[in-house]
Amino acid sequence: MNKPSILVARPVFPEVIERLQQFFEVDSNQNNEAWSKAELIGKLQGKVGVFTTGGDRMDAEVLTACADLKICANMAVGYNNFDLPAMTARGVLGTNTPDVLTETTADFGFALMMATARRMTESEHFLRAGLWTEWRYDMFAGADIHGATLGILGMGRIGQGIARRGAHGFGMQVIYHNRSHLDAATEAECKARWVSKEELLKSADHLVLVLPYSAQSHHAIGGAELAQMKPTATLVNIARGGIVDDVALAAALRNKTIAAAGLDVFEGEPKLHPDLLNVPNVVLTPHIASSSLPTRLAMANLAADNLIGFLTQGNALTPLNPEVLLKK
Repeated sequence: MNKPSILVARPVFPEVIERLQQFFEVDSNQNNEAWSKAELIGKLQGKVGVFTTGGDRMDAEVLTACADLKICANMAVGYNNFDLPAMTARGVLGTNTPDVLTETTADFGFALMMATARRMTESEHFLRAGLWTEWRYDMFAGADIHGATLGILGMGRIGQGIARRGAHGFGMQVIYHNRSHLDAATEAECKARWVSKEELLKSADHLVLVLPYSAQSHHAIGGAELAQMKPTATLVNIARGGIVDDVALAAALRNKTIAAAGLDVFEGEPKLHPDLLNVPNVVLTPHIASSSLPTRLAMANLAADNLIGFLTQGNALTPLNPEVLLKK
């Protein structure tokens, strides 16, 4: 009996490919070829499942052209690359990989905040350029983390992880804004206080963005919001590109509207706006907040578990549109 066929759209751990091969015929893009949409559609012909990452857009056009497709398993917690209503309408399950990356991503978010506040990238470039010839009392003087006010926009699992690190490890005053208040026990655990978005922008010494991307959160931080922040404040985005207006941010950094920014995500990535490369007071990393080997392997295995569970038993561990499961 022939095994069902799936596509792994991006390179992944060989041991995960071997796991999948126990259940499926696997067509794998281990060479990381850059496929156009038409090429992706061609590769998906006859495939019942696809293992995707955040850069693989599964929209209505792709879904319509791939009649056999039953599941799209994202190796990411975010899923703005999925047209979830279109998937649900066609009976295609979407899954993601939450929880397994929470602590690693919170670690990175806190590290990026510290690097931004203490001007690490800027000072390293100075050192590598051979410009360090003397000590000065104000040389690359940055902002303190300990005792400062930490603002978090988007207080899900990762935001809570950052809050705990700030409050318990560095004695920070934690404020947050979310569509809804956390329950009292979680607020107490994080030592966090809900405030309005306006108060968050005005009061935070260090503002970290951890909200999901949607049409509603597009450019949640633009020129008007940046103007409300302290001129000594830093901004860190580990959420998704598009939440920040990168053009407005580059201008704010150049004009010292805010002190500095740390960015792991960008509009239109892997491309980024050239203005961000021409301001010194920014730390840039290539979307690696979850990138530790144990965490990335756990993410890949969870995506594989979703494919295996759904296509062999009709169930999945982390469905995004569980109503599809109910119809099976």
